[in-house]
Amino acid sequence: MRPNRSGPAHTSGALAELVCSNSFRGAALENAVGLLKEELARLGSLIITSARECAVPAGGALAVDRARFAALVESRIAGEPRIALHREEVREIPVDRPVIVACGPLPSDEFLALLDGLLSVTLRQAQGDNGSAEGDSPSRARLHYYDAASPIVAADSIDESFMYRKSRYDKGDGADYLNIPLDRAQYAQLLADLRSLERHQAKDFEETRYFEGCLPIEEMADRGDDVLRFGPLKPVGLRDPRTGETPFAVVQLRKENAEATAYNLVGFQTRLAWPAQKEAFGKLPGLADAEWLRLGVMHRNTFIDSPRLLDERLRLHGTRHLYFAGQITGAEGYVEAAACGAMTGIHAAREILGLPATEFPRETAFGAVVAHLQNRHTADFQPSNVTWGPFPVMLRQHDKTGKRERRRMMAERALAAIEKFASETVMAPVG
Repeated sequence: MRPNRSGPAHTSGALAELVCSNSFRGAALENAVGLLKEELARLGSLIITSARECAVPAGGALAVDRARFAALVESRIAGEPRIALHREEVREIPVDRPVIVACGPLPSDEFLALLDGLLSVTLRQAQGDNGSAEGDSPSRARLHYYDAASPIVAADSIDESFMYRKSRYDKGDGADYLNIPLDRAQYAQLLADLRSLERHQAKDFEETRYFEGCLPIEEMADRGDDVLRFGPLKPVGLRDPRTGETPFAVVQLRKENAEATAYNLVGFQTRLAWPAQKEAFGKLPGLADAEWLRLGVMHRNTFIDSPRLLDERLRLHGTRHLYFAGQITGAEGYVEAAACGAMTGIHAAREILGLPATEFPRETAFGAVVAHLQNRHTADFQPSNVTWGPFPVMLRQHDKTGKRERRRMMAERALAAIEKFASETVMAPVG
């Protein structure tokens, strides 16, 4: 719709406008987003090939000249005879032909209302087919208006010798939770850090009013010394089986996926700056060498409940050809948005051409993006960058391999799979 109408985060009318020069992040294949960029490049991605042509020195990251990058992408789209670019605000979503909704996380209020109405139909159909969706109110299952995400840590970077496995009151499977016991001094240190370290400032278009049931952890710390001990860090029902004692406070880590390759710090949604989070949470016992797959966030960011609304091709349940792509799905980041665009574009194109449906290989970074958007293991779906967490684990004989080498091997496996996929699917002759 730009430049006729602009969103609150935009400063120009250019296509592919980036907020900063290093928005494409790390380039190494041992980095999940670096692998995703290489997979995109091997499929001929307009975004990644243009970014590499506009690269500026940035160590191990892919940073670009933003103005040159936007101009290059726009010129290539404008010069493609099979693309018609319409600069107008969409006020209706067609459902009679393949359509991809890629509106980003800050669409207009009018478009939000349009989406909400569309998704409510899907919800009602699902409830009609399966009975009432337990625990799902319409607002819960359709659009989320805030990121309230706790940090996620890689399981293989945790020192479990400081922790014990147990669910509260021994309910359910205790293997799903790791518990970090804190004594009075360790709890006091966490409080001091939460109260003193740098916090993100709200942007003009964000509200700083919080839901009482989902407060930033530093806000709870500000309210009193014992608020956290009676909230997300309460030790009740979590007696340490090693000592027989109930700790002063307990930080719980909940298994984030079925493979148990990642854990979520329960209740640690936060507005702390990312360096501050690493400093504060790295002091917790067992997390000194933590690899953070995602750091905590709490800001306005509209996204849909993809695991319950979209299928594995990012198509809305109950529709024939309405796809969703980008940050509206909960795929956080420009590279992940480009990946969603590539996948849905291929799915829609194959449908138009009358070709059979295809699936992106599970062992690729594309597959990891889809796995996150299909992860029903956690009831509280939140946006995330691509991480190694959703990748299938390597074979057992590689278990003793170092993390860097193991990820290099996973990257080699992924690139071999995407090359095969490209040769058989994307690059195959038509007709």
